[in-house]
Amino acid sequence: MKRKRSGNSPALLALAAVAGLCLPAQAAIVGTCTIMIGASGTMKPNPAINIFGSKQAGGSSAGATITASSLLCTVLNLLDCYSVSAPAPIAFSSAPSGGDTDVTFATVFRLDGSGVDIPGSSPQKLTNGTHTIQVDLTATKSPGIFPAGSYQAEVIVRCE
Repeated sequence: MKRKRSGNSPALLALAAVAGLCLPAQAAIVGTCTIMIGASGTMKPNPAINIFGSKQAGGSSAGATITASSLLCTVLNLLDCYSVSAPAPIAFSSAPSGGDTDVTFATVFRLDGSGVDIPGSSPQKLTNGTHTIQVDLTATKSPGIFPAGSYQAEVIVRCE
């Protein structure tokens, strides 16, 4: 006598459930990280005119406010769901002719008023809440000096 197959057997459903638990989980943070740009920074030259930097005399740091909010971090009481970084650009966004030749860029940033400079490409973990960031950029021309003219650079602050 042939046995009639039913639509879903309990064993098959149990196997599917176990298989689902064994699949690699995608890491997803349910939340937001908002960056509000504040003051633009100002780069000034050193006396030898081979360094432009926001830490040079008369220069100023750029600033922003970061608000991290993640339900997953709140529910699981995690402290490090988002990270912030501010890597150096690879070139000026605008510069006079020859201004980008033989130039290296470096960034540092400080979180929440700390006096500690963090290398721009070193992600720092954030807790949920509002944080301030100050970013400094230095451009060094070697060999030579920067030609006269107007320069602009952009540092992208990342919250990931």
